[in-house]
Amino acid sequence: MNAEPTPTHGADGDIDPDQQPRALDDCRRCGLWRNATQAVGGEGGRRASIMLVGEQPGDKEDLAGLPFVGPAGALLDKALAEAGVERQAVYVTNAVKHFKWQLRGKRRMHKSPAQVEIRACSYWLDQELDDIRPSVIVALGATALGAVMQDAKRTLKDAMGHVMTRGNSRVLATYHPSFALRSPSHGSRDAAYQAIVKALARAKRLADEGG
Repeated sequence: MNAEPTPTHGADGDIDPDQQPRALDDCRRCGLWRNATQAVGGEGGRRASIMLVGEQPGDKEDLAGLPFVGPAGALLDKALAEAGVERQAVYVTNAVKHFKWQLRGKRRMHKSPAQVEIRACSYWLDQELDDIRPSVIVALGATALGAVMQDAKRTLKDAMGHVMTRGNSRVLATYHPSFALRSPSHGSRDAAYQAIVKALARAKRLADEGG
């Protein structure tokens, strides 16, 4: 049986969806902070022309306090290299800043964030977009796409291969690296990986052209 994490810092009185915290570690806009080791913000150049947005930190990221440092991050690094994009030249972040998990045996396993949690965390994603002002945003997975486009009904299937816009930024969508890791067959894993590489290479071309 899967066990849910037990809240350790109080009840719903600790949640304030209207809070406007100055520091990510002080955020109480939703309840995910209760069971996370720490908040995980974005990382990269403050004037990066490309921003990569994933869903949320995983177990490794939660412990390290850095985005995309686990298995999905390793695959992303490989895809970036194949696409000719330097990791140091992009800004990497997540739509949700705290790890949401459920216990399976002794392992903390990823659990998809709820829309209320994604909306609460848009406070931070909006700030990152305003600060970085990327020419191109790459949404990694459906959750990231919905958060970036501010439309939870936007589907990854319909968005892939198209150039969308948010403000002055172009937006591309592709699979999250974890999807490529989880796909059941070698063929589907390779197809997902190649789609990620293709999107990153296209993002580079758009950024080089000035967005």
